[in-house]
Amino acid sequence: MPPIPPARTFGLGMRREHYPRFLAGDARVDFVEVISENFMVDGGRAMATLERVRQHWPVALHGVSLSVGSAHGLDDAYLTRLRRLADRIEPLWLSDHLCWTRTQAHNSHDLLPLPYTRRTLDLVCANIDRAQTRLERTMLFENPSSYCRFPDDTMTEWAFIAEMARRTGCGLLLDVNNVYVSACNHGWDAAAYMDGLPLAQVRQVHLAGHTPGELHIDTHDRAVCDAVWALYRSVIARCPGAVATMLERDGDIPPLEDLEHELDRARALALDAPQQQAAA
Repeated sequence: MPPIPPARTFGLGMRREHYPRFLAGDARVDFVEVISENFMVDGGRAMATLERVRQHWPVALHGVSLSVGSAHGLDDAYLTRLRRLADRIEPLWLSDHLCWTRTQAHNSHDLLPLPYTRRTLDLVCANIDRAQTRLERTMLFENPSSYCRFPDDTMTEWAFIAEMARRTGCGLLLDVNNVYVSACNHGWDAAAYMDGLPLAQVRQVHLAGHTPGELHIDTHDRAVCDAVWALYRSVIARCPGAVATMLERDGDIPPLEDLEHELDRARALALDAPQQQAAA
């Protein structure tokens, strides 16, 4: 599969509260991102809405149920529905998460963590290879937010992701908020995390808010905090190619204008990034 070309663009997740603006085509975005599973249907209002929005902007399909960490392999019926949606929408790219969500009998609908071992790496890479072959597309995979660690871990999360990308040729969706949340929860050095990633394979960045506490929780229900903005600025300055930036908001959703203004901050930092690189 051909690699996904780099592009410096800025988008928002398409949430129901903002459908009128997206349908009217007057949102200040370069692309929209939708949850794939919400549109894996043959027709109806959901598909009609997505197809109308697709007339205005490119669409990124972001999945939550591929379950590349599943020991039972991938679900053939799921891949068939996802392929049908991708062929219909012709998305910018397909993305999902480095996690598992289901067993043969149950789908948790949660992004569950994986032990970072060679055995897990082999399993994940085999599943990614199968998905990309079946979908005939290079995919992006997102680093998870992390709240626990496994005693059997033999690799860091960033080393695991780097090797996963090298072996499968997949691209990376770098969730900067998730890096920050996981670093706070486990005492990791966020800069070391970034140093360990193949930043040349990053094609999209996610920004979001989280709930701080004894454990920081990736809740997507508030504005991006200053520490995550600082990490984003550092990452964008270090990525060798252009990347797309998407702002996530899933709870306590404000007017679209508020999110557009927040996205403007990402635009300003990204435009300043080449100057940072030149000065380095």
